[in-house]
Amino acid sequence: MHTRRLILEAAAELFNEYGYDATTIGGIIERTRLTRGGLYFHFASKEQLARAVLDEAAALDRVPAQALKLQEWVDLALLLAVRLPEDPLLGAAVRLSVDLRARRLLGSRWPQWVGAGESLLAEAKERGELLDHVEPPEVARLLAGAWTGIHLITETLPDGGLPQEISSFLELILPNVAHSGVLAKLDTSPHRAAALVSGRTAARLSP
Repeated sequence: MHTRRLILEAAAELFNEYGYDATTIGGIIERTRLTRGGLYFHFASKEQLARAVLDEAAALDRVPAQALKLQEWVDLALLLAVRLPEDPLLGAAVRLSVDLRARRLLGSRWPQWVGAGESLLAEAKERGELLDHVEPPEVARLLAGAWTGIHLITETLPDGGLPQEISSFLELILPNVAHSGVLAKLDTSPHRAAALVSGRTAARLSP
């Protein structure tokens, strides 16, 4: 299991650095210091390895339960933003998903990420947390698209910080999503994102 993870992380780093086409089995072997046979024992091809990276990254972290499902949706977006620079598998999944040629071959994990957000938003709507006009599928797709675009732009900026940018985006759209009483209770701070990663999340919100 340790060796498999080592291979996945090395491949993810190379996919991030060079893209799918330019990454080679030889490069992965060099980075892991494994033999060719040792690598092929776990993965039969680069394509199989890339699919495994995508599958691992699709297993989204579960955010701590909150009294408001909309806070859990916010927390999911913040958690992914703060994890991205530290998690080569997540970074590679985004890189592979925006690479047209890789996406045609491998697919993407956007459907899973959109589905996770849609599920939380649907529960929030059932609980009366969302404005009447809000459709969970539409908002889930909007966040996934915006999150990806914000990431791609932010990584090119010298002072870019993805958690802060995602926090700002959430503050802009939430007034058009949440009832005012719910909106006042939501925490979209980038500081919350760091606490989510370290496990030091705030106490549950009052209903």
